[in-house]
Amino acid sequence: MTSAAGTAQPVPAGPGTLAEAQTMTPPTTRKGTSRSDEGAAPTPLTRRTAARIAEHIAAEGLAVGTRLVERTLAEHLKVSRSPVRQALRLLAEEGAVAPAERGGYTVALSGPALTEAAVGTPTEDHAEDAYLRIAADRLDENLPDRVTENALARRYDLTPGQLAHLLRRIAVEGWIERLPGYGWEFQPMLTSMDAYQDSYRFRLTIEPAAILEPGFVLDREALETVRAQQQRLVDGDIRTIGNAELYDLNSRFHETVMACSRNSFFIDALRRVDRLRRLMEYRRSLQRDRALVRCAEHVEIADLLLAGKRDEASAYLRDHLSSVGVEKASRPDG
Repeated sequence: MTSAAGTAQPVPAGPGTLAEAQTMTPPTTRKGTSRSDEGAAPTPLTRRTAARIAEHIAAEGLAVGTRLVERTLAEHLKVSRSPVRQALRLLAEEGAVAPAERGGYTVALSGPALTEAAVGTPTEDHAEDAYLRIAADRLDENLPDRVTENALARRYDLTPGQLAHLLRRIAVEGWIERLPGYGWEFQPMLTSMDAYQDSYRFRLTIEPAAILEPGFVLDREALETVRAQQQRLVDGDIRTIGNAELYDLNSRFHETVMACSRNSFFIDALRRVDRLRRLMEYRRSLQRDRALVRCAEHVEIADLLLAGKRDEASAYLRDHLSSVGVEKASRPDG
C-alpha cells in the first residue's frame, strides 16, 4: 500500500532538528505578516487533523527523517491541504515533526515519544472541556490572578503537553500572560453585567462610525474571506461549532470591517474590547437559532460594503449591534 507520507527515502534528521522545529520563523502571509501574528488559536479541525497525522505516522511505522508530503497526506485524510499545513505546523511546535531542509516537514519522533508529544495536541472534546472550565472558573473568580502550571495541571487533570497547548491558546487570545521566571498571570476581563452592557454601547459608538471614516478603504479579499466564514455558519456550521470558535469567527468579522477604517485608534479599541469581553461572551452566547440570524446579518453587512453602500452598511451595523446587545443582556446566565 502506498504510504501517505510518499515514496521518498528517509532524510536524516540531523543535530538540532527538534530545536529548529520549535524556533523556526513562522511562514509569512501574502502581506508579509507571520501567521502567528494573526492571533488565531488552532481550530478544532487543525487539532483533529494533527492527531490523525500522528496516528498515521504511528500506524505506518514511519521512521524518523521520513519526508511528509502535504498533498499526499491531504488525499489520505480526505481534507484540503490548508488544515494539513496548519496541523503540521502545530505538530512541529510539539516536536513530533521537524522542518525539512528543502521545505515541508519530516518525521521527528516515533514510537512512545510520538505518542507522548501528540498528547500535547488534545482531542477536540477534551481540549474544549478543559478550556471552558478554566474560562468559567476565571469568570466566577475561582482562580487567583496568578497561577502555576503545576496547580493548573492538578486542578484540571492535564498532562504537561496538554496544559502547554492550552496556555499557548489562552495567551494568544490575550487573557493570560507568562510571568518573568515562573508562573502565569490572568489579565483583566469583563465580569459584571454593567461592564458588559457598557461594552456594547461603546461598540455602538465606534463601529458604525468607523465605516464612515474618510480614510475607509475596503479590503475586498479580507472581507470576502470573513463573509464566506459567516455564510458557512448560516449554511449549517452554526449547529456544531463550539462557543469559543463561534466567538472567534464573529469577532474576526467585526475586526475585519473595523480594519478597513484605517483609524488605528478605532482598530485598537475594538481589539481591546473584544479581548476583555471574551469570557463573558462564552457565558452569554445566543441560542443557536438567534445566532444564525445574527450571522446572516453579518453576511448582509458584508454584501452592502462589497457593493460600495457604506451609509447603508453603517446603519445596518448599528441596528445589528443594538439588537444583539439587548438580546444578550436580557437572557439569563448560562
